[in-house]
Amino acid sequence: MSSVICHLSSAAVAAPSHCLSLYGECKYKPGFTHFDYVNPDAPKGGSVKLAETGTFDNLNPFILKGVKAPGITTIFDSLMVASMDEPQTMYGLIASSVDVADDNSAAEFTIRKEARFHDGSPITPDDVVFTFAALKEKGDPTYKIMFAPIVKVEKSAENKVKFTFNDTKNKELPLIVASVPVISKAYYSKVDFERTTLESPLGSGPYKVETVEQGKDIIYKRVTDYWGAKLAVNVGQYNFDSMRYDMYRDENVTLEALKAGSYDFRREYIARNWATAYDAPAIKDGRIIKREIPDGTPQGMQAFIFNTRLSKFADRRVREAIGLTLDYEWVNKTIFYGAYERNKSFFENTEFQETGLPQGKELELLKPYADMLPPALFNQPFANPVTDGSGNARENLLKADRLLSEAGWTVKDGKRVNDKGEQLSLEVMLRQPTMERVIAPMRKNMERLGITSSIRMVDDAQYQKRTDNYDFDMVSIWINRGIFFPGNEQVALWHSSQADVKGANNLAGLKNKAVDGILDALTKAQDKDSLVAAGRALDRVLLWENVVIPNWHSGFFRVAYWDKFGMPKTTPKYNLGFQTWWVKQGK
Repeated sequence: MSSVICHLSSAAVAAPSHCLSLYGECKYKPGFTHFDYVNPDAPKGGSVKLAETGTFDNLNPFILKGVKAPGITTIFDSLMVASMDEPQTMYGLIASSVDVADDNSAAEFTIRKEARFHDGSPITPDDVVFTFAALKEKGDPTYKIMFAPIVKVEKSAENKVKFTFNDTKNKELPLIVASVPVISKAYYSKVDFERTTLESPLGSGPYKVETVEQGKDIIYKRVTDYWGAKLAVNVGQYNFDSMRYDMYRDENVTLEALKAGSYDFRREYIARNWATAYDAPAIKDGRIIKREIPDGTPQGMQAFIFNTRLSKFADRRVREAIGLTLDYEWVNKTIFYGAYERNKSFFENTEFQETGLPQGKELELLKPYADMLPPALFNQPFANPVTDGSGNARENLLKADRLLSEAGWTVKDGKRVNDKGEQLSLEVMLRQPTMERVIAPMRKNMERLGITSSIRMVDDAQYQKRTDNYDFDMVSIWINRGIFFPGNEQVALWHSSQADVKGANNLAGLKNKAVDGILDALTKAQDKDSLVAAGRALDRVLLWENVVIPNWHSGFFRVAYWDKFGMPKTTPKYNLGFQTWWVKQGK
């Protein structure tokens, strides 16, 4: 068999391989020495200071409780690791090879004999078996969803672990299990897996926790005798001797701290800042470098998402009406300095983005649900509302008024009420104040429609608790970013079975038979055409159901950093690749 084990074409004879790829051939063949986007001779050493806005109180990234520390996943290794210049392709890390059954009913991984945890103990098949049991039974609810098709995880030989699947049509399952961090069975026989902790868990990755101060900072130290340092998948990466994350409470303070030299590297997500706030002397004289690096990553959907569990948002016409209060053209021109394009898809920048009218296999998927979908879905392409950018969204507000009236919300004494006399209101819950300037003009438009609105600022812990319990009207999200091929993760996001599971990912609370049926087709797609059709059908239905108010995307990594870094000549297409950078000598 070729180097490709997992693909969506007719099954071949299974044989051990160094890689997994959902489609086509793996780029890097057996015996490759390093990825193309690294400098294999990158020097090790130096330290880097990073910043995050928010707080943390937990170093256990596998459970629902607590706010996870930034960077904590760097202390763990997985069976395989993704390439950053190929879509949905993985190469062996803890596992030297993988063998997938002809019918996709099982995947067997061979564990490297040299794989070690930080305490020197070997990583064994027993650790892998324990990992999946612990995550499924006691971990974040998302793991239970992801691992539902795994019926057995067993030690199949002294250095092999075998996964058996009950869903042979889901070709993504081998990649899912390959990507999960492996934890130590011996360590968790003495430590409660389900508790939050500020003590570093035992890991096996390129870094370990050196010091931590709750909510303030955390320092990671490079493991100098890291077992996997010379593997092809790690060569030229993880070059900093130490990485420190400092926590800031306010985004503006975080930016000013960069200019003052309090940390070294920043990704900028706010267009206004990028256009106006980088005027410090260190930037003008080149000590701080400001760059835009092309980002080929699938953009997904950044948006405001409705909690449709609430009766006031159950009608799609109400959701569409509220969406009409966002005058994107004015916001982009006035607030964002024209830096963005509006999102048109849940799979932005991929071939799964719906386009034109549904046809072929996509139409076949949608037809059985025609009586529960908007008729316009079948006869006109979806389009976001537009304005002339003047700030006067009169036509859109007239349409919103009609939609609200049709949905039973009429204006009485200046207030939008239903037949019970209940007033239509909306609270937007935010963790950062940067979105307030976008929501403010929306609130003015909602006021013109008789809708009362408010903004609720919360900290990370409150946000986590309230979203876990679905105690919100609307929040800001970014989903599917980096998703090349939609799969099981879409079930967690949209399936009816997940709508009432505490802490699950179906924030919208969506319960839609058409979506459920499409998701079933998506996860069972046996060829690429079928997967594309299901992805586009899902995209189209979610857009027409107005589950979200689409936001915007850039297409670039906007970065600013002190001139202390060296970096490879080649940037990976689908990632910034910061872990391939190094500290220049003398810096």
